[in-house]
Amino acid sequence: MTARVSVEGPILSEHSGAASAAGAPLRLAVNSISLTRFRNHAATSLEIDRPVAVLTGANGSGKTNLLEALSFLSPGRGMRRARLSEIDRVGDSGPWAVSASITGKLGDARVGTGRDAAAEGERRIVRVDGAPARSQSALGDHLTVSWLTPAMDRLFTEGASGRRRFLDRLVYAFDGEHAGRVNGYEHAWRERNRLIKDGRREAAWYAALEETLAETGVAIAAARAALIARLNRICAATRDPFPAAELALDGEIDRWLVGTPALEVEDRLRATLAAARFGPQEAEGPHRSDLAVTHVGKAMPAAQCSTGEQKALLVGIVLAHARLQAIDEHAAPILLLDEVAAHLDDRRRAALFEAVFDLGGQAWLTGTDLSTFAPIADRARLFDVADGKVRPAEVVS
Repeated sequence: MTARVSVEGPILSEHSGAASAAGAPLRLAVNSISLTRFRNHAATSLEIDRPVAVLTGANGSGKTNLLEALSFLSPGRGMRRARLSEIDRVGDSGPWAVSASITGKLGDARVGTGRDAAAEGERRIVRVDGAPARSQSALGDHLTVSWLTPAMDRLFTEGASGRRRFLDRLVYAFDGEHAGRVNGYEHAWRERNRLIKDGRREAAWYAALEETLAETGVAIAAARAALIARLNRICAATRDPFPAAELALDGEIDRWLVGTPALEVEDRLRATLAAARFGPQEAEGPHRSDLAVTHVGKAMPAAQCSTGEQKALLVGIVLAHARLQAIDEHAAPILLLDEVAAHLDDRRRAALFEAVFDLGGQAWLTGTDLSTFAPIADRARLFDVADGKVRPAEVVS
């Protein structure tokens, strides 16, 4: 049984300062971007002065690499979740770097990020207007970036961990502290597992970690539920030809939260964690929750829908999330849509193009065939990508 809740939390009622103060929609945009030693891009720079940028070229030319660079203008591990050292250009010396001139929630700024070669391990540097930022979360103060990739086509049929990551990224857009809570929870969970593996029995050590797990675990579950409650209302009005989706959480902690005060759920989670230290049962928590998605029109779980319907459901959810941001934040996110248009039929492709423009934000689309984007050639900025180099392109009629 999945948990369908109507939790309303502060994460969905706070507006970004610049946008809400102005009272008018903002258009978040990357006006120019430069890549240095980023995968197959030795040194790439381009400017974009239209709401949509289209990158076309053969497979392996560097289109997705450019989208990945854009994804690093937001907090997190990027759209491929790669190790930072894996991004360094092969055969080149020095770490990768990305810099961009942006129009963000706080106005115009210059942001930059890259791998810190001087630090041990995997560490990312972030700078805003030339000054070092305290953490990656500073990027989220300026931009919200959302993406769809071909790897996400298997979202509904593969393991629950991918669906949790997908949902958590949707939450990040409204709650800047959610990423910290998720990271804190995962760290405490690893430390608790290490104690169990090492056979340690000090109750105080477990109690301290389980206190963190209970507090952050309930906060994570509540934040997910609050977003889903709002997102479902937007999804219900999803425009044809993308089917309406209903989202729900499927996990014990999610069921506990329905109609029960959060403090009571914390106590219950803390008790179950203590009971599961050395027993055969697995401890509950948000790490065991799943995101259940239903095709409303067919009353069918997404995993049982056709491949094309699953893709359309996923596109519809991402567009609904962008619309919710446009309502709550007065600014649609920057959308990175990798090879999305090529996998939609003509009707859905046309609807996607119009939905992207209607959002009033900025979108970056990739594809192998430039003619796919002929219907929007007069409204988009077209680029050809080949061997890590980018040049302007145009549709030849």
